[in-house]
Amino acid sequence: MAYNREMDAHSLQDEMKDTNVSSETRVWDHIEAMPMLGKKIHDWLIELDNIAQEVKVELISRDIGCHLVEVLEAVNKVLFESKGFRRSSVVDSKCSYLHSVLSSKSGSAILLSVIYIEICQRLNLTMVGSRVGEDFLIWPETGNPEELFKVNSGQSLFGIVNGRCVDDPRSMASDLTCNSLLGLDIATNRDIIGIYLANLIRLHWKRASRRNRGLMLTSPLRPVDNDNEKWNDGSSMPLLRPQDLRLAIMASEKLLILQPHNWALRRDHGMMLYYSRDYEKAVQELSICMAFAPEEEAAVLEPFVEKLHLLQLESSWISRGHKGRLTVP
Repeated sequence: MAYNREMDAHSLQDEMKDTNVSSETRVWDHIEAMPMLGKKIHDWLIELDNIAQEVKVELISRDIGCHLVEVLEAVNKVLFESKGFRRSSVVDSKCSYLHSVLSSKSGSAILLSVIYIEICQRLNLTMVGSRVGEDFLIWPETGNPEELFKVNSGQSLFGIVNGRCVDDPRSMASDLTCNSLLGLDIATNRDIIGIYLANLIRLHWKRASRRNRGLMLTSPLRPVDNDNEKWNDGSSMPLLRPQDLRLAIMASEKLLILQPHNWALRRDHGMMLYYSRDYEKAVQELSICMAFAPEEEAAVLEPFVEKLHLLQLESSWISRGHKGRLTVP
């Protein structure tokens, strides 16, 4: 345990060198009051209002009405030309949070879609979306989708709104037509939040485990009978970036609220708690997971949870000042 704490301290020091995180972090009573890049949440939402207002000015300057295509063209001009928003080819934390994207103008595809939806909502234009393969696509509610696919200056409105994936032959989005668009399942706000949170979990787990190439959340779920010593002292626990691990766990907690019966998600959440050495909560989550998981998956989890019980007992034993170690018979 002392070894683990020492390694965590070294990891945290290294992480502080890579980020601008202050060692004196203030605890805020309300998240709305917490500043992010110098602004509160309310101020960042005003940024969306301002962008929508610029679109209105653009429409007035063109002396045009509010035809669907004209509104979309105005949004595209302000968002992608005047403001310079762009989809980031590298997904990292800076392009995965709304305030960072509004500041840097570079964001993940899902967040740019959310920004686009929010701007159009302020213009009384309803946008809908759907997950297509690995991409999340958006388009306006319309009874005439053909106009979205008309090519003008080498690109369609649908392509401008959704980016390069529409023209990438490796993407399922490239096969869409005005007819197949109508057959897609429309995502709810709940679905969009779920996709966003799942992306955050993957991002922060990848960052947390970047010193352990190939490490998966489920890596420890192999037969443990011949590896008892490892589970007894925990000294072989891979070194993870603690802040990113905490952020992955926080995103997972929120996603479990939306998907409480998703056994795979709960398993992964339990494994992240295990990696953070919160053995009590890990046992709780993995035990719940076993109740929902398919029989063969529960059989894989059962021996691991038993070992985790022992790690929990040992951790409690040492924290109470007892000397010596519990051993696995």
